[in-house]
Amino acid sequence: MSAVNRAPAPTVQQKTELPSEAYRQAVDQADLAISITDPKANILFANEAFTRVTGYAADEIIGQNEAVLSNHTTPDELYRTMWGELSNQRPWSGKLLNRKKDGDLYLAELTISPVVDNTGQTTHFLGMHRDVTEMHRLERVVRNQKHLIESVVDAAPMAFALLDRNGRLVLDNQEYKKLVSDLHLKEPAHTLLDSLLPAWARTLAETPEKCSFTNREARIDRAAGRPRWLSVSASLIDMHSDCADSYFCAEGQPGLLLAIADISSLREEQERARAAALQAVLADEERTAAIREGLSAAIFRLEEPMNVMASAASVLQRRDPASAGVLTQALAASREHMEALRQVIPQSPQEIVVSINLNEILRDVLEICTPRLLAAGIVVDWQPAATLPAILGRPLQLRMLFKALVDNAIEAMNIKGWKRRELSLTSAVDHDCIIVSVLDSGPGIPPDWRHKAFEPFFTAKNGSGRHIGTGLSRAQQVVADHGGIIDLEESPSGGCAAIVEFRLDGDPI
Repeated sequence: MSAVNRAPAPTVQQKTELPSEAYRQAVDQADLAISITDPKANILFANEAFTRVTGYAADEIIGQNEAVLSNHTTPDELYRTMWGELSNQRPWSGKLLNRKKDGDLYLAELTISPVVDNTGQTTHFLGMHRDVTEMHRLERVVRNQKHLIESVVDAAPMAFALLDRNGRLVLDNQEYKKLVSDLHLKEPAHTLLDSLLPAWARTLAETPEKCSFTNREARIDRAAGRPRWLSVSASLIDMHSDCADSYFCAEGQPGLLLAIADISSLREEQERARAAALQAVLADEERTAAIREGLSAAIFRLEEPMNVMASAASVLQRRDPASAGVLTQALAASREHMEALRQVIPQSPQEIVVSINLNEILRDVLEICTPRLLAAGIVVDWQPAATLPAILGRPLQLRMLFKALVDNAIEAMNIKGWKRRELSLTSAVDHDCIIVSVLDSGPGIPPDWRHKAFEPFFTAKNGSGRHIGTGLSRAQQVVADHGGIIDLEESPSGGCAAIVEFRLDGDPI
């Protein structure tokens, strides 16, 4: 093959100039309306898209001033700003209300750039604009709908809170903001979900469909003021991210919408009726318990001398069998009578084990004890946990337990001349336990008496002013029956602190 027929060796690609006609064709065929004017805004060039947008053909518009498109309703301040920028050879962008050849109005989104020559003089202006009337209409529709929805949601008599998949609050209304203020909680939605759906955060992230529920009630207790009862419904909604990287992703992220209705008025009416009935039940149970304890105490006291007599009969049997026989017969008859007496001792009521909110139990006790507290001039500091997990238990027994502790505290402080009379009642969750503390500012209990306080029939009412009353033996039994423990300690004020602890997984016996 000759050298003439060989392919030329590759060389470095040479830079080629784009023909000027290509610039003109690109501008003329662009889908964006483009016009070129002189420094006084007289039109020198308009492309085909300009004709489609404005209705003016090129031969009709060339030579005309750009002002021919104006509807003359654009604020003068906007024009002053525009010319100020262009005079300083800076581009300007904005929206103008223009009029087409047929008289129809349209909103133009306009960008004007100065064309500067080698001497630094502005020779032309390049204008590019598009008709954004429909986009503006849709934006207004969306904005109006958003405003309408927000107005309706804010005017709703219930609170709304929308959480994203990570549990962050992304939308709420005025009623929800009121909850934040009234309950003094940073995020009421989280507190409610912690109470109604303890593992909600993980469930929402992993299996959000399990987070939906309807009309579940939650009780929020406050240190000052009445408790609030809230009915909560949770439903999933599909949310789409506004990030750029989600543009091609059709799958949305689930959000959890909480609808929270305040049903406190209804529950308070029910609570008042229930409290009246409960007070009667507790009074009857206290009377029965007093009879039961009195008879048990009598039997307990009688058994001691009878045991002595039985020992005496055994000794007498060797010396005087006849007398010992008479004594033995008398003891047998006495034991029969005592057994008959045991049979008439009232039995403790048999309660069904149910799910219990201890804050509700404690507030019931305070309601019932209010007359005695007021009569004794005792100031109550009620500090409940906002929400408590439910435990299984027997409501009447638990009310009797805490009423006995409160009654003991009242008795301890209701001493003539005793000035500081303060009762503190708190509830809290510590790991897997609920801890209830009843603290008084009375004289307190000597350390060597604390281990005796739970003995049957023990009392410290000896005139020294250091007493805790009776009934703690029964209280300890109730605590034990519920798988808990109770301790007596010294309170910060020097009085008595009764600390009751229940395990969340404890089952009543």
